[in-house]
Amino acid sequence: MVWAPDRCARATKEAELLALRAEFPILRDSTYLISNSLGAMPRGVYDSLRHYADTWAKEGVYAWDKEWWQLAIEVGDAIAGVIGAPAGSVSTHQNVTVASAVVASCLRYTPERNRIVCSELNFPSIVQLYRAQARYGAELRLVRSPDGLTVPTEAVLEAIDERTLLVPISHVIFKSSYVQEVEAIVARAHEVGAMVALDVYQSAGIMPIDVVGLDVDFALGGVLKWLCGGPGVAYLYVRPDRAEQLEPALTGWFARAAPFAFDAYDESYAAGAWRFLNGTTQIPALSAALPGLRILAGLDAVAVRSKSLRQTGWLLEQARARGWRVNSPSDPARRGGHVTLEVPGAEAIARALGRRRVMVDYRPGAGIRVAPHFYTTDGELEHLVQTIEELLEAGGEE
Repeated sequence: MVWAPDRCARATKEAELLALRAEFPILRDSTYLISNSLGAMPRGVYDSLRHYADTWAKEGVYAWDKEWWQLAIEVGDAIAGVIGAPAGSVSTHQNVTVASAVVASCLRYTPERNRIVCSELNFPSIVQLYRAQARYGAELRLVRSPDGLTVPTEAVLEAIDERTLLVPISHVIFKSSYVQEVEAIVARAHEVGAMVALDVYQSAGIMPIDVVGLDVDFALGGVLKWLCGGPGVAYLYVRPDRAEQLEPALTGWFARAAPFAFDAYDESYAAGAWRFLNGTTQIPALSAALPGLRILAGLDAVAVRSKSLRQTGWLLEQARARGWRVNSPSDPARRGGHVTLEVPGAEAIARALGRRRVMVDYRPGAGIRVAPHFYTTDGELEHLVQTIEELLEAGGEE
């Protein structure tokens, strides 16, 4: 199954975006407002996975030559188009923690440069991974949040010094939807000779992204959320001029220049994205990721962002008018794709919404996360607000 974007005209208006609702079966019977956690499944996944099964059934081991060997990089190229990366610069992995571990395995810690600067509001898995690097000589410097929702840019810049080797940061903080000032952080890191690993999991697919323009050394994310690609596929972009200097220790036969030599002593690395692969790739998950990526490739990212900001802005207005606490930024430039609402008994309210097929989620210390996507109607948001009101009047339970 060779990657090819849809040939339809690029969707640039809200009406064109909403016309794609028919591609997502769950929208027929649910108010789906949680695409920042798991994007709605495109109906094309049925055909994509059937094609995978048919290929395996008919071709057997020859499926590797026919399609499967190249699939990890073909999906990487599809993702590259969404995040503004050049073809051949994006490898695919099982999850962002594994992709981050590949980055970590490229690093060499010395007394002069062994510091990793990381916000405590990065996704916990990433903080845990980099804390574990202490056994290899790393020193993790965690930048604290004064409110549990945001991280002052000045505090990050102050933490970066000449001993800093890597700065892993989230583009959008998962709890609050706070957008960090990436440009300033990248500039400071590069000024002292450090590298930046930008986590775009909560931004790719809902915000325009240009990893080349941002000049990040690495960008990581997954197709699970806004890219509507399902679980099992994450990605790693490495700046091309940086890639050839790095030698991942988390490696394997897919990363070799001559993998079919089956040489256990081969220490060569393949070029480009292949260099950052390791063991045998996850073909079913890669197959399932393609329909969502094809749809996203046909969207105008500016139009998606504009619709998102309008709808999240409306949600903030409605919440504040009702006295509900909002734990997401008012400033559109600092707000990602979701908003977090702290209503009385938020965790119970989130569960009750789910029972009514109004799909959101809850995060401790933040509240109910609501994530309209390009396929979300205004009426669905009105239904959410009305349902929360009804549940609060009923004491939070049905």
